[in-house]
Amino acid sequence: NNIKTEAEAVSQPPQTLSQENQSMPTQAAAPALVSEEKPALFTSQSVMVTAKVEAIDHESREVTLMAEDGKTVTFTAREDARNLGQVAVGDIVHAEYVQSISLQIVAGENVEPLAAEVAAVVQSEEGEMPGLAALDTVVKVLTVEEINIENNTFKLKDVDGVISEYVARDPENLKKSAVGDVLVATYTKAMAISVEKATAE
Repeated sequence: NNIKTEAEAVSQPPQTLSQENQSMPTQAAAPALVSEEKPALFTSQSVMVTAKVEAIDHESREVTLMAEDGKTVTFTAREDARNLGQVAVGDIVHAEYVQSISLQIVAGENVEPLAAEVAAVVQSEEGEMPGLAALDTVVKVLTVEEINIENNTFKLKDVDGVISEYVARDPENLKKSAVGDVLVATYTKAMAISVEKATAE
């Protein structure tokens, strides 16, 4: 059996950031327990990027941005990206990406595993400067099938009925849990992009 750490209990959805954004420095919040009774864990990290429009071809929708460190990236804007015609060389692009994961054990009785996803996207109105806000949240409920204090492991069953074994990061958490409890895992991604006109010199 493949024994995993408890942070791997949730299979993360595919990343939507470009490779360039993934290489940007991140600000990560240290994991913190948020419950004194049943074990709970929350962690998040964010990426903030400011770049200047170095070149733009409105016909082909190809855009070149330069980050504050001088690095450039060129991409083709999607057809559904509104108001690209409002963007000009010298305009400033602000982007923020935040992802978080929450793991919480709660007492459960006759609770079945489940998985659900909610996504929403909002764009600026026609004629405004381009802007976008997107949110994607995945929630998974897994049932605790077995706890082995001696080996510091536990088993979870997912919505497909697959039972996997994990290693607890903190052995004390196993003592606070019981077979029949459920692990509620929430994975959230949020992104916001805005463009502002260059300040006249």
